Amino acid sequence: MSVLFGLYQAEEGVIKKDGKEVNIKDPNDANRLGIGMVHQHFKLVECFSVLDNIILGDEPTDKAGFLKKDEARKKIIELSDKYGLSVDPDAIIEDITVGMQQRTEILKMLYRENEILIFDEPTAVLTPQEIEELIQIMKNLAKEGKSILFISHKLNEIMEAADRCTVLRKGKYIGTVNIKDTNKEELSRMMVGRDVDFVVHKEEAKPGDVILNVEGMTVASKVHHNNAVRNVSFKVHAGEIVCIAGIDGNGQTELVYGITGLEPLKEGKITLGGRDITHASIRYRNTHGMSHIPEDRHKHGLVLDYSLEYNMILQRYFEPQFVSGAGFLKRKNIREYSDKLIEQYDVRSGQGSITTARSMSGGNQQKAIVAREIDKDPELLVAVQPTRGLDVGAIEYIHKQLVAVRDAGHAVLLVSLELDEVMSVSDRILVMYEGEIVGELDPKKTTVEELGLYMAGAKKGAGGNE
Repeated sequence: MSVLFGLYQAEEGVIKKDGKEVNIKDPNDANRLGIGMVHQHFKLVECFSVLDNIILGDEPTDKAGFLKKDEARKKIIELSDKYGLSVDPDAIIEDITVGMQQRTEILKMLYRENEILIFDEPTAVLTPQEIEELIQIMKNLAKEGKSILFISHKLNEIMEAADRCTVLRKGKYIGTVNIKDTNKEELSRMMVGRDVDFVVHKEEAKPGDVILNVEGMTVASKVHHNNAVRNVSFKVHAGEIVCIAGIDGNGQTELVYGITGLEPLKEGKITLGGRDITHASIRYRNTHGMSHIPEDRHKHGLVLDYSLEYNMILQRYFEPQFVSGAGFLKRKNIREYSDKLIEQYDVRSGQGSITTARSMSGGNQQKAIVAREIDKDPELLVAVQPTRGLDVGAIEYIHKQLVAVRDAGHAVLLVSLELDEVMSVSDRILVMYEGEIVGELDPKKTTVEELGLYMAGAKKGAGGNE
């Protein structure tokens, strides 16, 4: 899709629009042809406002060349109201959630009134309600005569949104099917090359000692004056998967930042395996039993200009396995370790271990992070949207790995916006709403509808501590 938008140049073949061959050298050419794209990895300037990012490159000006931001603001507000994509035009990108950034990307394309709309994994960080709205938006846009190219690994979304589906596997064309004539099982076979088990198989949890104990955690917000996390307390035991569920923007990000050391606590106490880590450094937490699969893989998960093998040892390069007594890296050991993880987790990259992380697909970047964090054999695995951008086969594998971590006697704290994932993988569900834990649910005894009510704040109960 990057070729269609002019980010890359095709080595072979032709592109035709309206029956005529076109040459797309850069995104400006694409925009002139009426082609817009919502990128999986956001193309946003972090120090700019939402408004400035949306109009960037298409700024409305008067005859004297001065910006007419009021007109742009009005149009953006109208678009956000029309399509249910609520954003604050004046908010700074680096201060807003990943979900808000996603909405900004969608509005950036809608603002330009493109005819051909490419959505590259647009629902990756949206809530179930937002996904439903987006799918309806895409259907409405199609009715208006616009052409939609929707790239997704999520079979439910493909079945609901698409008219036709073309399957690519390992860069090769597998086939095209009409959605009304197929089903999820057939599509998954085409995508993965084998049958996929959609059910997460796991034994009953056998919780042991408390691994993570959060007491009265309060974390400040960077967006507003209120606290993003307010007096939150809970425990995660060895041998269980506890899921933090909630609509994006209700404090889950700040909660994880507080636990992992990315943000300081205003109040509260955190213990890991009985050790007080409230004020501990990120390195201390990483070397004393905590692994973290971050929400934003580019910001906190990878050094994009490093090779894959160096990214695999980011938190372990100082260990004797990877460095000599004189301080020199053991390149052979690093390469062997990286190759092992690549094979074990099916991380696909053009040049193997020496591939630059930036050049890899989002899904394979994610698999690399998951491989690195799980292989540390942590006491506590904090997994934030670990299956974001992955295909059904990779999702199946990651779910098995999370269960394996649990069954090995470790604790897993899962943060997910995917309701199916929440219900099938977790042993306990803690629901966050407006920075507080408003309910504790048993996935075997609750329904998606009830969970949704808690997430929307319609029901509030006592958050459990045990």
